[in-house]
Amino acid sequence: MASPESSAIRKFLKGNMTAQKPGQTIEEVRQAFEEFSSMIPVAPDIKVEKVSVEGIPAEWVSAPNADSDMVLLYLHGGAYIMGSCSTHRDLAAKLSCASVAKVLVIDYRLAPEHPYPAALEDAVTAYRWLVSSGHSPEQIAVGGDSAGGGLTLSLLLSLREAGDALPSAAVLLSPWTDLEGTGDSMETRADADPRIRPMEARNTPALYLGDLDRRDPVVSPIYADLTGLPPMLVHVGDDEILLDDSVRLVERAREAGVEVSFKIYDEMWHVFHQFDMPEAAEAIAEIGGFVQKRIGARAKR
Repeated sequence: MASPESSAIRKFLKGNMTAQKPGQTIEEVRQAFEEFSSMIPVAPDIKVEKVSVEGIPAEWVSAPNADSDMVLLYLHGGAYIMGSCSTHRDLAAKLSCASVAKVLVIDYRLAPEHPYPAALEDAVTAYRWLVSSGHSPEQIAVGGDSAGGGLTLSLLLSLREAGDALPSAAVLLSPWTDLEGTGDSMETRADADPRIRPMEARNTPALYLGDLDRRDPVVSPIYADLTGLPPMLVHVGDDEILLDDSVRLVERAREAGVEVSFKIYDEMWHVFHQFDMPEAAEAIAEIGGFVQKRIGARAKR
């Protein structure tokens, strides 16, 4: 049964969705997302350090217990058109505390001003910057939510094809892995998901991809050969329209021999991890344990 906190948040979300409304400009959508996210303050003991990653604005977010040898490169969600370090600062802080790792969040370039492959190029640049700064791939986990989850997979595929050493783990929260929107849950969960709508999920990719094929494996990883990718943790809500994006991804990954930890959270919505409620705390604790297991011991060698 859903907690009282989650029930109250669900009711709030239904009346205050951050998706684009008729007549809104991209700038207005971005501002609304920023304002919505600012309602969740960051704990006062969290250290936030602004940094330039080869010209890409970024932030180090560190809890007091964070081990400087352990790094989570985090790619924020926002349909490739919105989102920033500030919209995901609180989530990054909670992930830092749970994983005992420093979290690097980057302000990758957004569409439509900067269409594909700009976001992917920035993600690759950030990962290589970490490695060149002295963090071995064994000390690095990568992750993201929604579009950031899909971008995380695009990053891994691109690094693999380029011959880079891959990070030790990947964390995918409600990942957007099918930009064509073919999953059955786009319809079966349309009424249940209080955060995103099928029409938006199907229309937004045009801003990111233009006329490019939405089934290109790099942008829709459910069509990719996932062989050789690092162990993954995948979380998704049972009430979200992107449920099948995770289900099909996990099937593909396991078929390719990738180790996957997968959990579907009952009565939860898209990227529920961002909200202060027991279900999110449980999920973040699981993420923390996963990251510590994958990179914690390696960082202390």
